Amino acid sequence: MPDLSITLGKLKLKNPVLTASGTFGYGEEFADFIDLGRLGGIVVKAVTGKNRDGNAYPRMAEVPGGMLNSVGLQNKGVDYFVKEIYPRIKDFTTNVIVNVSGSTLEEYVEVAEKINELAAIPAIELNISCPNVKQGGMAFGNVPSSAREVTNAVRKVYKKDLIVKLSPNVTSIVEIAKAVVDGGADILSLINTILGMAIDVEKQRPVLSTVTGGLSGPAIKPVALRMVWQVHKGVKVPVIGIGGIMNATDAIEFMLAGASAIQVGTANFIDPGVSVKIVNGIEAYLRFHKINSVNELVGALKTD
Repeated sequence: MPDLSITLGKLKLKNPVLTASGTFGYGEEFADFIDLGRLGGIVVKAVTGKNRDGNAYPRMAEVPGGMLNSVGLQNKGVDYFVKEIYPRIKDFTTNVIVNVSGSTLEEYVEVAEKINELAAIPAIELNISCPNVKQGGMAFGNVPSSAREVTNAVRKVYKKDLIVKLSPNVTSIVEIAKAVVDGGADILSLINTILGMAIDVEKQRPVLSTVTGGLSGPAIKPVALRMVWQVHKGVKVPVIGIGGIMNATDAIEFMLAGASAIQVGTANFIDPGVSVKIVNGIEAYLRFHKINSVNELVGALKTD
């Protein structure tokens, strides 16, 4: 049996397959489709300091090669999460990671502080890269100094593994990666969605109420792969690859480029069982190629 286990910081995963925030709810929504215990982890939807209603409809649209979304981090706030959601998901037999977002540095710190007290949550994913909220989010992740500042502020109050999710909508992804590692990030996840738009030519209006939104799906995979490869070479912390992963072959590409683990996002909307199929596919690949451990794939890309 090939060894599928991966260690990210202090975080131990039974396999390198996680689900991406915003595409898998709180995990319980998918329990009828798959055994959640088969996954390396679940990254639940974003949690903010206070209730957010999100953006006006329409806020999702299918486009060639993927989808656009401008949901706007809709959630009922961290206190609701702690009181109502956490008791329902704390006994999952996989890692449950909370995506933390905010509009101000103080909000990020408040949410991280409260999540830090939850014993069954081993890590948070700091979302400084969301392109579809009017305040915060991507604004923190676009400039190295602000990315470092918010990471460092959360690091001071959050004592477990700190994952920082990076935006692709920047000039140098490596510069941002180095800044958040300097700020105290244990692990990096990348990429978040790419800013895009769609137009209804009959109405001569934008398809999304917010005009622009985040592009995800297969269309962004080549960009995501390139950025994972660059960041893996540029920093010394583990990388989680995200962006257009639809099957095990996609996941293996990311690992060869330097990702220690991967997140499955848009594919969950097409096939709710795809994450487990990717776990099985990675295992089959290791067996076929007589590779003893999935760790041997990480950064094994041959470029000479």
